[in-house]
Amino acid sequence: MATIVIIWGLIILFILQPGISHEGAEFGAQLFIHALLPYLLPYIILTQWLLKIPYRAKQNSKWRTFTKAYILGSFGGFPVGAVTVSEMKKNGELTKRQSGLLLAACHAPGPMFVIGFVGTELFGNVGAGWKLLAAIHLSNILFFLLTLLFLRKDESQDQITIDHGPRQTGLPLLDAIKESSSIIILVATTVIFFSSLGTVLSSVATATFTVDLGIAKTIALSIFEMTSGVQSATDHFYDSPIFPFLIAAILSLNGMSIHMQVFVIANAARVPMSPYILGRLWSIILVPFLFYLFY
Repeated sequence: MATIVIIWGLIILFILQPGISHEGAEFGAQLFIHALLPYLLPYIILTQWLLKIPYRAKQNSKWRTFTKAYILGSFGGFPVGAVTVSEMKKNGELTKRQSGLLLAACHAPGPMFVIGFVGTELFGNVGAGWKLLAAIHLSNILFFLLTLLFLRKDESQDQITIDHGPRQTGLPLLDAIKESSSIIILVATTVIFFSSLGTVLSSVATATFTVDLGIAKTIALSIFEMTSGVQSATDHFYDSPIFPFLIAAILSLNGMSIHMQVFVIANAARVPMSPYILGRLWSIILVPFLFYLFY
């Protein structure tokens, strides 16, 4: 019942604020086309293509499999980690528990985004971008190693499962392109929707309460769509001493848009989500702290 009330409330809100909702949706679409699509699409296709090459389980050790998942999943941007882990679980390379832990660990913005966009354009310092990227990956690796250590005693109970459904057509590249297109549509849909939603809600909050538009917009967009939140923080807090650490916190928070993408992809492969939730809470606390130490 509560969900229905929320949905109808949002529908009415969008009807009453058509101009603002259009502005938010247009901003999200431009953000996706110019900042996400050029970097995300080629990497997703290549990653999917590589993962669809027939796998022989006896060739790889457990840690080599973990390394493969982390390298492929962590350096392509959101939601490549979820795509990589889900595909490897379907192929029988990961157990259910391992896939859950790696879903949390293989979750990081792409190096080109952090170093090129955040470091060079926002911070004006490539070194700061590298330090932020190091803080993100160090946090993820520590979380994975610690949780793996705590769950090691139960590892023998976790079995490899293989999805025996129709998967290969004999043309891995075509399969990779086909599945990548559905992922890109998912990313575009969530980015545009949550950008529009965040813009409308921040406008309503500003009109209802005595809140600065910049603060309200940055908070709302950071909760719903990460890239939009980063842009809003840049527009309103660029000269503030906390600006670099605010950006680190927003990147750690990720936003509902990215979490929804991960949930849809992981749920289709029956990857556990509990470690992912714990991993995000861990990152929100640890990444800004590590970045402060490095910075």
